Amino acid sequence: MRVPLDIVAGGSDTTATMVEWVMTELMHNPSIMQKVQQEVTNVVGANNVVEESHASKLHYLEAVVKETFRLHPPLPLLVPRYPSESCTIGEHTIPKGSRVFLNMWSIHMDPHVWENPLQFRPERFLNHNSEKFDFIGNNVEYLPFGSGRRVCPGIPLAEKMVMYLLATLVHTYEWGLPEGQTIDLSEKFGIVMRKETPLIAVPYHK
Repeated sequence: MRVPLDIVAGGSDTTATMVEWVMTELMHNPSIMQKVQQEVTNVVGANNVVEESHASKLHYLEAVVKETFRLHPPLPLLVPRYPSESCTIGEHTIPKGSRVFLNMWSIHMDPHVWENPLQFRPERFLNHNSEKFDFIGNNVEYLPFGSGRRVCPGIPLAEKMVMYLLATLVHTYEWGLPEGQTIDLSEKFGIVMRKETPLIAVPYHK
């Protein structure tokens, strides 16, 4: 039962972490939160509940999620790779059996690829080039789930769960901070990149 438990634990941990990061960014950017809420209301209806079928129509929320994965990749160094044969990449020789880490955080912050990379701008995933930045790993500039044979097998589930949870949260409640609290965007580096200070949010009925 070891492998199934690892899959469940790994999938639930990163999903919860990303939902927390998205909510943090939305609360830190009220105008973006309003756009997401308006889109969800238009798609779902003010008095209806969010269903899984709505997710494919929430294009702006999807852009918000993608931008959060770019700024706060859940696995900043991805899962390590171990080449079965020695190979050369550029001017570097990678010996067989080496442990290779891909620094996705650094790639996602590359100013040669991303304009103003430190800014939270979901609109960058809504332009005519947005199709190439999917979660499948076909573009080396954006690999939050890895790529190739070692790509995360839980992409479909993670994508659906994150979208469904976020749409439900922003559709059901207005959100605020406890009195005297401010948004903290600092990161705690680790295998999974969590917030340094957990988000505490207060829901209000609309």
